[in-house]
Amino acid sequence: MDVLINVFVALHIIGIASLLGGFLTQMKAMGAGTARFSPSMLHGALTMLVTGVALVGLNQADDQTVNNLKVGIKLLILVVVLGLVYVKRDEEKVDKGLFAAVGGLTMANIFIATLWV
Repeated sequence: MDVLINVFVALHIIGIASLLGGFLTQMKAMGAGTARFSPSMLHGALTMLVTGVALVGLNQADDQTVNNLKVGIKLLILVVVLGLVYVKRDEEKVDKGLFAAVGGLTMANIFIATLWV
């Protein structure tokens, strides 16, 4: 079971890297007001959602404790990010504030995952 959990953790990290990487590569364009949500950002957020749900299920099946409050907050943030990226994915440019919000929420999710014990 540990190997399976670790595979899903790795896939979850790949998803966050795709979402955050898509944001970071558009920072210069955000300054110019021409940033847009890339497909990698949408796919990264979807990967995070699927692997995160799988991780909660696998950890509970393995009788490990799961902090439901932490998972719920992370899920809420991810759903907001996923909704924003999905709705605005076809637009040629996205408002600076909206784009920055997605990046900020993504980083907040990372800090919640790593600092909340």
